[in-house]
Amino acid sequence: MDNSAFEMHEDATQNSSSVGRTSTILRMVKKRQWSLLSVFLVCLLACTVTTALGVLILSLVYMNNLLPHVEPKPQATTIPILQKDVDPKFQFLNHLPKSKVFEFSGGAIQWARYRNNVKDYPSIEEEAFGSSLNSQRSQMTLGTLRIKSHGLRAPHWHFNANEHGYLAQGTAWIGVVDDGHVVTTYNVTAGQVIFFPKNTLHWIKNVGNEDCFFLLFFSTHDELQTLDIDDVFFSTPEDIASRSLKPIGGVNFIRTFQKQKEDQGVNLPPNLAELVMNASYAQSPDSHVWRYFYDLKGSKEYKFPGGIIQLAQHWKNGSELSNNEKTFSEFLSQHQNTLALSTIRVYNNGLRQPHFHFNANEMGYVISGCAKVGIINTRGTTEFNIHVGDVIFFPIGTQHYIKSACDEDLLLILAFSTRDQLQTLDMDDYFQATADHILAQLFFKKQNEFQKIPKFKEDQAINLP
Repeated sequence: MDNSAFEMHEDATQNSSSVGRTSTILRMVKKRQWSLLSVFLVCLLACTVTTALGVLILSLVYMNNLLPHVEPKPQATTIPILQKDVDPKFQFLNHLPKSKVFEFSGGAIQWARYRNNVKDYPSIEEEAFGSSLNSQRSQMTLGTLRIKSHGLRAPHWHFNANEHGYLAQGTAWIGVVDDGHVVTTYNVTAGQVIFFPKNTLHWIKNVGNEDCFFLLFFSTHDELQTLDIDDVFFSTPEDIASRSLKPIGGVNFIRTFQKQKEDQGVNLPPNLAELVMNASYAQSPDSHVWRYFYDLKGSKEYKFPGGIIQLAQHWKNGSELSNNEKTFSEFLSQHQNTLALSTIRVYNNGLRQPHFHFNANEMGYVISGCAKVGIINTRGTTEFNIHVGDVIFFPIGTQHYIKSACDEDLLLILAFSTRDQLQTLDMDDYFQATADHILAQLFFKKQNEFQKIPKFKEDQAINLP
């Protein structure tokens, strides 16, 4: 039965319940909105504080940069850089006989030189010497070349140096190919000088029965860069070599060449007699030969009381030179960074007095005898003894002296890093040239005391007691 009263009560109950739920929901929404607002405000506050701190830090850094910057003083606990324990004399001395020997089938080579890789130095003494050559920009490297009888220093050229050589022993036949395709060949004997300009192909053949022994000076303080023609040949593609040489048989002929396992830098095949049937050692005209050759042992001797000097160099005034010597002198001056060579013979107890060179570093090799050497530079005096095979080095402007200390004569071959005439000043010359009142003031001695230093008519560059 329909009960309208009942129906009205039921609706009223439902309406009352609905209103309660709506109020509850509104309160929850308001609470949630307040919670989100609180989070937002907290985040906003945090960002504001962070920004303020960042601005403060940047301001402090900026102000600090505006203030004068003072480097902190090193503390006493700073670890020092350790230096290798080597005698300072090895800046100027190389015991070449103790260095590594590079052996070949036809001979041997030894070096007194700079090396790019310090691990290539056999000892710290050689490292000191090589580093000295390089740091002083000496334009100098020395090598000894020993060639067995009938041995051959293979045709080659040097990228970065002129080569000057002195034959100390033996007889050799030299070949040079210049940039005009002119081939110059000549014979050389002990006491004579050879010269090969940079990037000029040349070879050396021992044509005697004894070993040839050359002292070779190169005008570089960097590692010497050399290329032998057998290495070039085997590095060239076969088809390129065939098209260049155009041999009978073409590329098949090129393929018959076999690269040897051993370096052929100084070559002497065991079956040489089977390979070479008819060797000719022709001599080119003097006008060509003397560009690459100088008869040092036959040149003018500059005699002193204690010894003799001979020179192979460029002369500004060549009036006293022979025509052939003029050819050599003029040819040297046409090339950059050439050297001047000299032999010096010091008699027993003779002294090459203290002197220095204005325009050249000096490098020398002891051929015979022994001596005491002294070097005076801004660090003081360094003295040491030298014997056969030793190499010495005197940087430009460094005062040095050499006193013979053996019964036999001291004989040195010297090279100087100048293509101009060597400029030298001896100790007695600059003392005599300085006013005596200047010397008196400097040495706290009366002026007339310096009259005790005599003037000699004869040059005392090499003197005796």
